[in-house]
Amino acid sequence: MKRVVITGGAGFIGSHLCDRFIMEDYEVICVDNLITGKLENIQHLFGNDRFSFLKLDVTNYIHISGNVDAVLHFASPASPVDYLRYPIQTLKVGSLGTHKALGLAKDKKATFLLASTSEVYGDPTVHPQREDYWGNVNPIGPRGVYDEAKRFAEALTMAYHRYHGVDTRIVRIFNTYGPRMRLGDGRVVPAFLSQILSGEELTIYGDGSQTRSFCFVSDLVEGVWRLLNTNFMEPVNLGNPNEFTILAFAKLACKIFQYRKKFRFLPLPADDPRVRKPDISLARQTIGWEPSVSLEDGLRETYEYFKGELEKGLAQESSR
Repeated sequence: MKRVVITGGAGFIGSHLCDRFIMEDYEVICVDNLITGKLENIQHLFGNDRFSFLKLDVTNYIHISGNVDAVLHFASPASPVDYLRYPIQTLKVGSLGTHKALGLAKDKKATFLLASTSEVYGDPTVHPQREDYWGNVNPIGPRGVYDEAKRFAEALTMAYHRYHGVDTRIVRIFNTYGPRMRLGDGRVVPAFLSQILSGEELTIYGDGSQTRSFCFVSDLVEGVWRLLNTNFMEPVNLGNPNEFTILAFAKLACKIFQYRKKFRFLPLPADDPRVRKPDISLARQTIGWEPSVSLEDGLRETYEYFKGELEKGLAQESSR
């Protein structure tokens, strides 16, 4: 039986990857320090004899006994709310954590897959963003802790590939949403859906002309699975190329959920990217991948998840 180690496995994307690898008959070793991950995301797997959970900080060490076929490094705060709250931890997991995860892959002769991000492109001057674009990042701005951590992680991954011969993959993840995101995540989809569910005004930063694209989590997981099972070692964008301004996206969400509240405009955060859209030509070419879940279907599924989370929270409060 093949074994995979997934760091950050109790997080939003990591927990969905745990599910996928269990489904593919792997033994899954989930590693997380639970700074931003949640045990609730993986609780349904605790009775499975092919699943195990290790609570540890990957910046210190990763010891796994026995064989390992693949190491997927997804440990990192990923939303602005989180990496601004944990700037040092974000830098450490991108540098020291990546070093430890690569060391594990090297020792076990395992394939290593790095979860990188579209944030390596910074506030791009090239649109849409292709993998051969080197980016426009402010290294000392508040978002630099995440952007530069991931850029360093990519450089370290390629160094291990070239110097040590480690079999590596790099996925650059664009905005992804779906069940198991946290309501207080701070990213666009949970922010708008939680405000709709709570009857609040929708918060829009700047004038809402900045653009984003939104990929449903099951599509992303499929792309990660396909990339792992190729021998392509350079970065590959995974994301949905359908681009929306934030204001247009807010209006679409209101239309889907028949919501009539007004918008509240706040100042744009420092170094907030003006545009974000993946060129996924390379993913189409190398792994035959593109997203298939429609935005409306994905938003409805995510809405139902958040609705259930809010109802659970209210039930817990009333029982105290």
